[in-house]
Amino acid sequence: MTPMTPVELARVVTAVLFAAMGALHFVPSIARGMAAMIPRGLRDRPLSARALVIVTGVCEIAGGAGLLLEPTRLAAGVALAVFLVCVFPANAYAARNPERFGRVAVPFWPRLAAQVALVAVVLWVAIA
Repeated sequence: MTPMTPVELARVVTAVLFAAMGALHFVPSIARGMAAMIPRGLRDRPLSARALVIVTGVCEIAGGAGLLLEPTRLAAGVALAVFLVCVFPANAYAARNPERFGRVAVPFWPRLAAQVALVAVVLWVAIA
């Protein structure tokens, strides 16, 4: 058996992390916290906050799985990059309200830097 290359290892780790994060969207106590992070202006347009949490969980699981399959890898990577941009408003909302969200309220600029880095990693493992 040939050892994994660095990009293959990064791809597997990235896929597992997305799948695990997606699965957390279905843990009731965690899902409630995620729903609370969705800015009011995005709720019920057209989905409720809870429905958005479910949809984003499915997207993360599907994206993670898609990274592992060569025929879907590029599409999954692009979709996950778009996904990360789309969910950033919830992270920014939490950053603006640390008294409400505690530890998950990573300050805005570090969170933005981490999100950009994650987009770069997702695209790298999808393209390489």
